[in-house]
Amino acid sequence: MVFVVSDSIGETAEIVTRATMVQFNSGKVEICKIPYVTDSEYVTDIIEEAKHTDNCIIVCTIVLPEVRQLLINLANENNIPIVDLMGPMMEAFSKIIDVKPHLQPGLVHRTDEDYFKKVEAIEFAVQYDDGKDPRGLSRADVVLIGVSRTSKTPLAMFLAHKRLKVANLRLVPEVAPPDELFTLAPNKIVGLTITAEKLYEIRRERLKAMGLDEKASYAQLDRIKEELEYAENIMKKIGCPQIDVSNKAVEEIASNILEIIQKGEM
Repeated sequence: MVFVVSDSIGETAEIVTRATMVQFNSGKVEICKIPYVTDSEYVTDIIEEAKHTDNCIIVCTIVLPEVRQLLINLANENNIPIVDLMGPMMEAFSKIIDVKPHLQPGLVHRTDEDYFKKVEAIEFAVQYDDGKDPRGLSRADVVLIGVSRTSKTPLAMFLAHKRLKVANLRLVPEVAPPDELFTLAPNKIVGLTITAEKLYEIRRERLKAMGLDEKASYAQLDRIKEELEYAENIMKKIGCPQIDVSNKAVEEIASNILEIIQKGEM
């Protein structure tokens, strides 16, 4: 019997235990996982159970020093073999890193959770980019609207790394916005605006890079002004906050959006 004892869920100790068992080709070992051991009374109960179990050992991953040391002391007093996986590692790191450990159980799993939330947000941004699926608008934390080349997609990806689910929608005079857009709270939407002159430059450079004719209507000033006027009317109808992205880096625009969120305007 192996008592896997942890002040978190005990996953690390269980993995190490199973990896060790494989080396002995042993199928006769039973693992008893005891998670969330954070107080002395619980430690005493574990030792009492182990004392009455034949051929047992304790494997622990406990970051709380007082709980870990009590478990080790009581195990030694009762001649119960114990393997402390966390203590020696923390002591070794303390010798080379001039930072005190947090001593908070379960931090690794909080980090994992944070990572998966970020991945989920990135996948969301890809799935609901450029109005591909209007159903994503109601599920988003933030919806970005604006004409083409106002940095909607880069912003969505940047904010996804901040764990925000962002959908974006391109506004085009010939295509009416989906009805779902007008059912959202205005403070959930951010309108991205830009000067006609700046957008003219951006679109001309875009066409050059693609090897296309710079005279296409996409980069004509009259057409650009028409699009911007249409977009402005939509934003006014919704009543959403607006950010002028002219001459601003994606990081600066994203910071503006985060400020709006933090101020409770969204």
